[in-house]
Amino acid sequence: MTGAPAGAATAARPLLTDEQMERYSRHILLREVGVQGQRRLLDSRVLVVGAGGLGSPALLYLAAAGVGTIGVVDGDRVELNNLQRQVIHTTDRVGSPKVESAARTIAALNPDVQVRTYPTVLSSQNALDIIREYDVVVNGSDNFPTRYLVNDACVLLKRPLVDASVLMWEAQMAVFMPGKGCYRCLYPTPPPPGAVPSCGDAGVMGAMVGHVGTLQALEAIKILLGLGETMDSRLLLFDALYGDYRVLRRQRNPECPVCGDHPTITELVDYEQFCGVPAPRSNVEAAVGAAATPPAPAAPRAAWERPPAGEWEIEPEEAARYLGSPEVQWIDVRQPYEYELQHIPGARLIPLPDLNDRWREIDPDRPAILVCAVGERSGLATRALRRAGYQQVYNLRGGMAAWVNLQLKTESGGPS
Repeated sequence: MTGAPAGAATAARPLLTDEQMERYSRHILLREVGVQGQRRLLDSRVLVVGAGGLGSPALLYLAAAGVGTIGVVDGDRVELNNLQRQVIHTTDRVGSPKVESAARTIAALNPDVQVRTYPTVLSSQNALDIIREYDVVVNGSDNFPTRYLVNDACVLLKRPLVDASVLMWEAQMAVFMPGKGCYRCLYPTPPPPGAVPSCGDAGVMGAMVGHVGTLQALEAIKILLGLGETMDSRLLLFDALYGDYRVLRRQRNPECPVCGDHPTITELVDYEQFCGVPAPRSNVEAAVGAAATPPAPAAPRAAWERPPAGEWEIEPEEAARYLGSPEVQWIDVRQPYEYELQHIPGARLIPLPDLNDRWREIDPDRPAILVCAVGERSGLATRALRRAGYQQVYNLRGGMAAWVNLQLKTESGGPS
């Protein structure tokens, strides 16, 4: 057997296969990326928290770019109302776990990508173990407890975080690099529960969410490649309705309890408690004042037909029968700007965050119908009031969206 000639060079293993050279050719043509940059992407790991409106476009473009390992954390299943903006999912996957749906789409898009799925809710118990496996984190979550949790975990693990939030026509995005400030530097305390409506309550423009999620993917890719200037030390504010982009400078807060000079938070905490979002048992009970027990409600008056026992929601068609009735109270728990745009005639405005101080304005001896945008906030308030002793409060099923869809009577303007 004849060996290789002395001094002969061993053929080097190529950085990319022929197929990869073709697939990523438009990246490779960019002098800032090239073959070595593409190899770096293939060796990188990105975690996306949430396979929803922001996570969907971020996942698609990270996968298309050839990020070699992508983690997806989401405990939800695909719903029909997701498809208006969550473009990684399809109609035939309604009811499927979002992480499985996302993994299927990514596999079809780019077989180079390994997808790790976490069909669970990110929590203080699992966040550090999951996040430490990745180079960059993209946060597409839609609630404040998770936002603060992801921020704190990334600070503790020294991981770059690409964060964004969206509502209606507006969005914010920022990049938090280790040692250069964090989400808590911008927002030390969360807003009161119910003060900021969810996309399920207030709505959101799907194309705008896609735009912002794609920007998140771009920032993550720049971090992985060490290219250009990221949105680090800046905050992007985007108003899609008016096409207005604003970039604000931000700084690290030396007094920040997580990333400051003398941090007081050195481990993950109870983020539901921190954000004032109670466990399912109590929900908005804290906002209502569970310790205070109102007088026992009297029997319903004859004109009011109590819904069947055990029912705590009322359909819009049924509720419309009681418009103008002096026996029935209508309570709108939305924000003032929502109320001014459109509300049910005669409805009294008591925003959910104010319910703690104003619950006594609701007469326990008369039926009350609670209203919000789609029934989420009013449902929380209804359950909390019932636990506090109000047995004649009912949630308007589907909220103002269902009411308007049936072309029932509305009016505009502020409270009288």
